[in-house]
Amino acid sequence: MNSEITASTRDADIAIVGGGAAGLATAIFAAREVRAKGGSPKRIVLLDGARTLGAKILVSGGTRCNVTNARVEAADFWNAASPFVRQVLRALPVAETIAFFEEIGVALKEEPLGKMFPVTNRSRTVVDALLGEARRLGVVIETGCRVLELRREADRWVLETSLGTKRVARVVLATGGLSLPKTGSDGVGYRLAKAQGHSIVQPVPALEPLVLAGGFHAALSGIAHEATIRVSRAGEKAVTVGGSLLWTHFGISGPAALDASRFYRRAKADDVPVTITLSFVPDLTSEAVDRQIQDAARESPHTKLAAELSRRFGLPQAVGLALADHALPGQERGRDRLVGRITREERRALVTALTAMPLDVADGRGYNFAEVTSGGVATDEVSPKTMESRVAPGLYFVGEILDVDGRLGGFNFQWAWASARVAGRALALGAKG
Repeated sequence: MNSEITASTRDADIAIVGGGAAGLATAIFAAREVRAKGGSPKRIVLLDGARTLGAKILVSGGTRCNVTNARVEAADFWNAASPFVRQVLRALPVAETIAFFEEIGVALKEEPLGKMFPVTNRSRTVVDALLGEARRLGVVIETGCRVLELRREADRWVLETSLGTKRVARVVLATGGLSLPKTGSDGVGYRLAKAQGHSIVQPVPALEPLVLAGGFHAALSGIAHEATIRVSRAGEKAVTVGGSLLWTHFGISGPAALDASRFYRRAKADDVPVTITLSFVPDLTSEAVDRQIQDAARESPHTKLAAELSRRFGLPQAVGLALADHALPGQERGRDRLVGRITREERRALVTALTAMPLDVADGRGYNFAEVTSGGVATDEVSPKTMESRVAPGLYFVGEILDVDGRLGGFNFQWAWASARVAGRALALGAKG
């Protein structure tokens, strides 16, 4: 039996299912709000099927935990047009997130692209601080407690768990999605929500590396450079994402690939045709690239193509070699062609390869490598003012279980903290006694 479980935990006012980022933060914010309002401590119990909490936090950000971003807007989330996202984010500005973590002993530092990490460079610092604050506030934590069923009986919620039956006034589902299953994410929250009448937007992996068919990537494994990826769904406006791209033995990874993966997966889930192209020169138009190649033909006609591509466009040497061979296949390798002997048709092929190379994406690497889940509980069935269900009063949702996902860079953690703040306030206002 877990040492933190006592006989009195069978019944509580609030049960939070899931002890990850959103669940721990909800427990803390709710307990803080109750104390701030001068109320007596409420029975808050946090339930998690794992024996050790915070596994997903521990592996995030290369085990450093990208806690938030210095600049967070609704536009950083893929359903940015939703007023739901904007309203929830307003409840916890980034400055307040930083202050919150400083209060619990986690000083943050800003790195390139606005990413905020603990100054210790250790995700364990974040987990220990959250657990410590939750315990200080009297939150009861039950690990190894898997929720098997959730139902309503009169004015109470009944949770059938692996440690017995619990009856509570309100329930928060903070169970996350399906990403990184080794950390305990198994989608149980979707099943519990659906049983209460909620709609579930089909979950798919997001922020995952992409697997490519063909062999172009094989010679570039381990090479990184700046790039943009354009994802075009049939009949819709194309989406362009940028950042560092890392070539791997299976395809592509790095921020640009991870951010693009979400759109690829959603198109596949919706059974919509999708094309993906890559630009090796993010800051140049196809017209500008064409002029550069023409200039190279005049200025350095006897230079080999691969070397000129690398020099003129600032590309790694291996990329210049692979691009030249790809764009100009034939008996004479493209890399060995002289710039001054390239035909107009060949120049056009080079421009396309540099600015809009089609990527034959065969698949994503799946939930084992995905940092978040796209999809989940439909947001139009949840109040952005309280995070309470519009379908089943007394049931709340926070974090990744909702159909909200952001780009790489600390935005999904900020969503966890912000949704937890909203729910925590609402739970404190509704607390009895």
